[in-house]
Amino acid sequence: MTLGLHLWGRRSVSPTRRSTRRSLARRGVPRAAALALLLATVTACANDVPKADWSRGLLPTSITTQGDTITNLWNGAWIAALATGVVVIVLIVWACIFHTRRRAKAELPPQVRYNLPIEIFYTLVPLVMVSVFFFFTARDTREVDAVSGKPDVQVKVEAFQWSWRFTTVVGGKTLKPVTGTPVSDYHQGPQLVLPVNKRVEFDLSSPDVIHSFWVPAFLFKRDVIPGLLENDKGRKFEITTLNKPGVYAGRCAELCGVDHSRMLFNVKLVPQAEYDQYIATQTGSAQ
Repeated sequence: MTLGLHLWGRRSVSPTRRSTRRSLARRGVPRAAALALLLATVTACANDVPKADWSRGLLPTSITTQGDTITNLWNGAWIAALATGVVVIVLIVWACIFHTRRRAKAELPPQVRYNLPIEIFYTLVPLVMVSVFFFFTARDTREVDAVSGKPDVQVKVEAFQWSWRFTTVVGGKTLKPVTGTPVSDYHQGPQLVLPVNKRVEFDLSSPDVIHSFWVPAFLFKRDVIPGLLENDKGRKFEITTLNKPGVYAGRCAELCGVDHSRMLFNVKLVPQAEYDQYIATQTGSAQ
């Protein structure tokens, strides 16, 4: 009788516990569906990003000299981090093996507390590492943010919900503004045509909310913040294009409203002769 009661008690589940499990299961289904939808949305939003290259630290190929600077900083940081990780792992493995062999001994190994040379070493090594990282980061950030004031091409970028307007000035001539509408394919968005091997200055503005001007192939993005004065340094940045003709994706990288995912554009790099022809067809049509 005692055994039967014991087995019956193990098999029985209270109604409250059973209903709780069912409610958790019901809630888990929509949560899983929402997560799957989120992952699909994120994947769809990123389908215009260039293919990453392992030899460049999983960064896309850059089309600017500033992008090459960012790539060198990125790869250098990864090399230093991996080297540090290897040293730490080797020391951990060595310590485990070394002290496992001494497991039979009862006494503690030599302690290093209050050992001044070792404590100085522990302090200086991280300090030197952080200082080196800071130096190269500050140097490259200053180079990427530098604006010469003497660009070959000036582009006024106006970001609005939910597209872009590009107004190009070259050689004192203002080209016809290129205005876009929300699209699902960046090839159909407004196109900014630029020459290769030239310095290009961007001036960013927005009449409504914060956007973000991002061309993945630039390896650089800059927030477009409404209300900044024309002489504010936060509005401008400069790139030097490389000799890599092609059409490159661009998008808004700041969630700005219902059609944010369709706020797409493209940048077309062309040789100088083709760019001269483009200027000839656009000059005098500015509005």
